[in-house]
Amino acid sequence: MLQAMVRGSDLHPVRVESGERLVFGRDPHGSPQRPGRVALRLPGCAPHVSGVLAELIVGQEAALLRWLGAGEGRLSSLLDAPGGARRVTLIRGMSAMLDLGKNELVVLAGKQVGHELYTDLLLTFAITAHETGIDESITPSRRDTEHKPHIRKGQLARYSKEWYVALALAEPWLVGDDDSPFPPTNRRIYERVREWRAGNAWNLERTQRVDDAIRVISRVAFGELADPYSEARHGRIQNPRFAVGKRIAEYRLVTAEDLAEVHNASR
Repeated sequence: MLQAMVRGSDLHPVRVESGERLVFGRDPHGSPQRPGRVALRLPGCAPHVSGVLAELIVGQEAALLRWLGAGEGRLSSLLDAPGGARRVTLIRGMSAMLDLGKNELVVLAGKQVGHELYTDLLLTFAITAHETGIDESITPSRRDTEHKPHIRKGQLARYSKEWYVALALAEPWLVGDDDSPFPPTNRRIYERVREWRAGNAWNLERTQRVDDAIRVISRVAFGELADPYSEARHGRIQNPRFAVGKRIAEYRLVTAEDLAEVHNASR
């Protein structure tokens, strides 16, 4: 099963799960209502934005965005995919599959900010595998470009890539050396994981992959709405990596005993 989290400026986050449909626009409540279809009015829309702009359909194995509006929208996938991120211009009648991970939709000149003054309206769609009943077949072959389905709320799968990254990130707190305000660098995290796993550190030599793992760990440690990396959070944490490292140790996502185990095994 899949889950889509929809966010936007001045918009409370909306969750849509498999089997549900979300229709949104300037005035979607004026359209005929259908069973299982939820209408969402986008605040601050310009008058020229269609009342029913688009429909998000979340199935068991895929999420589909169907464009119904008269204007244009630009859909971008933020995955680190070969060849760069995917970008599609949507016009009426077009449909696009959303990638696992974060997708951005820009409604061109869709928000009114003054008299005859408009700016683009930005929406984000975070598509993730649901916590229960996850089928491995729904995940693409490039597993390092998405949040892994073995991640569960409040815990990390033991010996997974995220588990090792959490150990390396929280190491200062786990050994009692937590006076320094500087958490381990990406290079340091990679070197520690490589040392513990006899040279096999997945793809963590790439800085972006370490950042991706830390973001996954952060969401597990803090929960989605309290996540310091989340766009839905109003108050920004100045040093989120420091906060995540400390939280890992405090909530015992990994422990000093885990650190001792991997250290002794690498000798």
